[in-house]
Amino acid sequence: MVIYLFFVTFLLLTKYVHYMKTRFLFLFITLFCFTSISSSAQDDITAIKSVIEKETVSFQNVERKNWEATWLKTPYAYWSYSDSTGTTFAQGWDAISKSFDTYFKTQIASRSIDVAHKDSPLTIERTWGEIRIYKNGAFVQYGQKVRDHLIDRDETSQIRFLEKSDGKWKVVYVGIIAKYPK
Repeated sequence: MVIYLFFVTFLLLTKYVHYMKTRFLFLFITLFCFTSISSSAQDDITAIKSVIEKETVSFQNVERKNWEATWLKTPYAYWSYSDSTGTTFAQGWDAISKSFDTYFKTQIASRSIDVAHKDSPLTIERTWGEIRIYKNGAFVQYGQKVRDHLIDRDETSQIRFLEKSDGKWKVVYVGIIAKYPK
C-alpha cells in the first residue's frame, strides 16, 4: 500500500510539475510574441513617419531624386491637392512624375521667391492622427502646417497610404486638402 501511495503521489506531482512547466512556457511564448509584435509595430510607425518626413522635405527642398525615392512607382499611385483655387490630381506614377516636371525644373532653392528658398528656412509642424497598419499596407492621417518667414501657408489635412515593398515603406497615395479658419 505504501508503494502504491508513493507511486500515485509521484505521478500526480509529475503531472503537476509538467502542467506548471507547460503553463509557464505558454505564458512566456505569449509574452514574447506580444512584445515582438508591439516592437515591430512601433518600428513600422517610426519608419512610416520617416518616409513621410523625407517625402515632404525633399519636395520642399526641390530634391527630386530623394522625393521620388519615397514613392512606390505603380500604375495605381495617386496624388491630389485641393484648396480655394481648385483641385488637381494625378493617377499613376508616370502621370505624377510628369505633373511635377515643371515644379522641379523651375523652383530654385536659393531664390527667395521660390518655395524652397534658403534665406527663410521652412518649418513643418505635424499633428499626427491615425496610423493604421494592415500587413504590408498603412493608412496615415495628419494635419500639417508649413511656415517660413515670408509666407504663412495654408494648414492642410493630409492622408497617405503606404505599402511595404522589399522591406521598405513607400508612398502610394497622397491626398491633401487645405483647411480654412472658421
